[in-house]
Amino acid sequence: MCPRTVSGSEFFRFEVPCSGAMLKGDGVTGPKDLQTVLIHGAGASERGRFAPLRQVLSEHGVGSIAFDCIGHGETGGPLGVSSLASRTRQAAAVIGAQCGDAPLALIGTSMGAYNAIRLAEKRSIDALVLVVPGVYTPAAYEIPFGPEFSAIIRKERSWNATDAWRILAGFRGRLLVIAAEHDAVIPAEIPERLAASAEKASWRKLHVVPGAEHNRLFSPLAECPSEFGKAMELIGACLAPGDSYSDSAKIGFPVR
Repeated sequence: MCPRTVSGSEFFRFEVPCSGAMLKGDGVTGPKDLQTVLIHGAGASERGRFAPLRQVLSEHGVGSIAFDCIGHGETGGPLGVSSLASRTRQAAAVIGAQCGDAPLALIGTSMGAYNAIRLAEKRSIDALVLVVPGVYTPAAYEIPFGPEFSAIIRKERSWNATDAWRILAGFRGRLLVIAAEHDAVIPAEIPERLAASAEKASWRKLHVVPGAEHNRLFSPLAECPSEFGKAMELIGACLAPGDSYSDSAKIGFPVR
């Protein structure tokens, strides 16, 4: 579940109370000041899916923090007590407890990308990496996960009313949006518009992974060294400009 560490880094576990639950997570320190927090997606997702990516970051001196949202992984508990708003509060609680005022980067996948965007409205974020990003109408934000939530988000193009466009329009940090070429879950218009919205960003890039699907994004990269190198260089450019990631060990895992 957790990445191996390299010289100068330290692995630790933590628990953070939030919304009546105890959020379980772990972190790896790094010599660089940047704190990178990862927010997983919905369904069967949990923080362990990030382990190979976190290992690559660790090898380049970038520490990371990841946790399991309520209803997922080690944190567990009933998913129905959570919501999009609750997930944002959970991530904010972890950031407040573990990151302090250090420079902050967020990596969010699928639903977690929307939580990362909402957090960018509330505090200074140096870098955002949004992977196969989902966005949602504000009408669904406070609704507990369940039939009512599903009914709202399944309305035709409900995501078009999202506040994500407005939030990113004011974002001034670095932004990388990673999309899958054959994503059957997220319409191609969403990652394209997210990147286009961030006109004030200091650096922005939309990268489409050839042959990838929503739940199978990095595995195709592991099978193609040139594409892997391209993707990791872009992640590096967003998180830690000036570093080279193209010689990193290959990773191959599904991201949700």
